[in-house]
Amino acid sequence: MTEPMPLLFTPLRLRDLTVKNRIVVSPMCMYSSKNGFANDFHLAHLGSFALGGAGLILTEATAVSPEGRITPDDLGLWNDDQIQALGHIVDFAHAQNALIGTQLAHAGRKASTWAPWRGHGAVPDEQGAWKVVGPDDRAYSESYPTPTAMTTADIRKVVEDFTAATRRAVIAGFDVVEVHAAHGYLLHQFMSPLSNSRSDEYGGSFEKRVRLTLEVSRAVREVFPGHLPVFVRVSASDWVEGGWTPEETVELARLLMEIGIDVLDVSSGGLSAAQKIEVGPGYQLPFAEQVKKETGMTTLAVGMITEAQQAEALLKHGQADLVALARELLRDPHWPQRAAHELGTKMDVPNQYARAVRW
Repeated sequence: MTEPMPLLFTPLRLRDLTVKNRIVVSPMCMYSSKNGFANDFHLAHLGSFALGGAGLILTEATAVSPEGRITPDDLGLWNDDQIQALGHIVDFAHAQNALIGTQLAHAGRKASTWAPWRGHGAVPDEQGAWKVVGPDDRAYSESYPTPTAMTTADIRKVVEDFTAATRRAVIAGFDVVEVHAAHGYLLHQFMSPLSNSRSDEYGGSFEKRVRLTLEVSRAVREVFPGHLPVFVRVSASDWVEGGWTPEETVELARLLMEIGIDVLDVSSGGLSAAQKIEVGPGYQLPFAEQVKKETGMTTLAVGMITEAQQAEALLKHGQADLVALARELLRDPHWPQRAAHELGTKMDVPNQYARAVRW
């Protein structure tokens, strides 16, 4: 009798795409671009995860416009010249039998700030600051830029920017596009009543606050190939009283399913400096589980998932369908191979690394 394949290493089909295992590299900002271009750092960084055996790699937040960058050092996909370098990384991932997607993003009121190791808060005007926009004119915090409330024309441009960036992602060869609507960035800002005080068709009721996220997601779904999946990342809770809630996340998931979104990447927080997060191993799992059980939507769990048995257990318990790791993969890009060993199974590894495998 052979032991059943661990769920962590069981393939998952998403539309016509088959992810070889359930291990996903979570988007992690590297703040290492110049003018939005990918470079050798990104090839080595993302390529290490492909060599390590992850089923799906997601790039860091990739700005859909220059003003949508978090920092001056963000990756971008706002012009055609940026396609080639990303396409080279995609080709390398595919050569290692890995799938790769891009996370498209707009920072909104959290834009024009320093990368963590370069400073804190707003970039000064004399060092290249740019105009920051948001649902209204309230800043994230005292040290962040004060945004200009977006006009209807500004909102239309955001949808157009996401659409154009998606078309470029198709040319680059990405297998997945993820819409970033989490962590206090623009789409999340529109969804939360803590950051959206508008009284027009984009503010007030739940239906109006989620309108931009739905418009962007629909536009991305319409231009990304129909045989490939689209993800949306959300913060399921603001961790602040009066903010966005897990119950609203469930309702949003139902609406996203109706327009053809395939996977909800369930994170939390990032909207308010007043957040009080109860951090611990798997602390966000209940949010992914709630979405999955109440809607049937395919979910991606993330948040202090570090051990193979932990990842396997959450899949067995039906809390999520895919497992995203971040810091643990920075520590060990070959974590999938270690997880396979610990779960008593084998996985394909590059011939160049086979001599180091422990089965």
